[in-house]
Amino acid sequence: MKVSIGIGGDTVDDVVAQTQRAADNGFASGWLSNIFGVDAVTAIAIAGRQVPGIHLGTAVVPTFPRHPHALAQQAMTTWDATGGRFTLGIGLSHQVVIESMFGLSYDKPAVHMREYLSVLLPLLREGGASFDGEQYRVHAPLAQIGEPGGPAVLIAAMAPVMLRLAGEIADGTILWMTGANTIADHVAPRVTRAAAAAGRPDPQIVASLPVAVTEDVDAARTAAAATFAIYGGLPSYRAMLDREGAAGPEDVAIVGDEDTVAAGIAALASAGVTEFTASLFGDGDTIRRTTEFLRGMV
Repeated sequence: MKVSIGIGGDTVDDVVAQTQRAADNGFASGWLSNIFGVDAVTAIAIAGRQVPGIHLGTAVVPTFPRHPHALAQQAMTTWDATGGRFTLGIGLSHQVVIESMFGLSYDKPAVHMREYLSVLLPLLREGGASFDGEQYRVHAPLAQIGEPGGPAVLIAAMAPVMLRLAGEIADGTILWMTGANTIADHVAPRVTRAAAAAGRPDPQIVASLPVAVTEDVDAARTAAAATFAIYGGLPSYRAMLDREGAAGPEDVAIVGDEDTVAAGIAALASAGVTEFTASLFGDGDTIRRTTEFLRGMV
């Protein structure tokens, strides 16, 4: 299992700086979220071009606001800018975001994702799409830009139907706030079974959790509860926390001394995770200690 790190920042310069630090610390890959700030695909194109060697991915880009051809075009441009060091992570986002904030329909999300992939993947892999569905009707080419093949595509999949799509059509899943027991019992078997049934390679399972190496476990869990509180109320994450028997994000955060954190990460590998992305939190000293520990793991 690979160990990677979450990358963020309020500006593109921040993203470039964090990417450089990740590369300097020996991480082979870093993942950038796409929420309400910097556009992750654009920022990765810039950071990946400026920082050689490191592989970068989005975790994740919401699909509803972007036509699949527009995202494919942007993804292939980023694939070219990074010399092929790019993975495209996409997801449905959440009903409250898509409908209440963006004013778009969140109707039939599973149908939406299947059709979205039916347009996006042929554009990336074959240079054109010809598809007539319920939500998308696309007949358009896309020039193959840069290195052949295009980026791997992972979807934020947690529910059974989405996990089937992740293995059957996409290249795997990218997870957040999903504990080791849930991955072992629910995620990994479903996505792996779907890939095998479709005759596809073993899927990627990229999992991210908050991590803090510290002696003050109680304080760290209190900080995790406050920092990541919103995820405890979003239905998709709430379902994964419930499966894990977790009251909130603080219960799936990997917190403790070096041995405890190492054991928590090892449990994810045993559960079937192919890449673990650490989302660092805490004060400056905690983040420095956690980074140093993770450097040793990579």
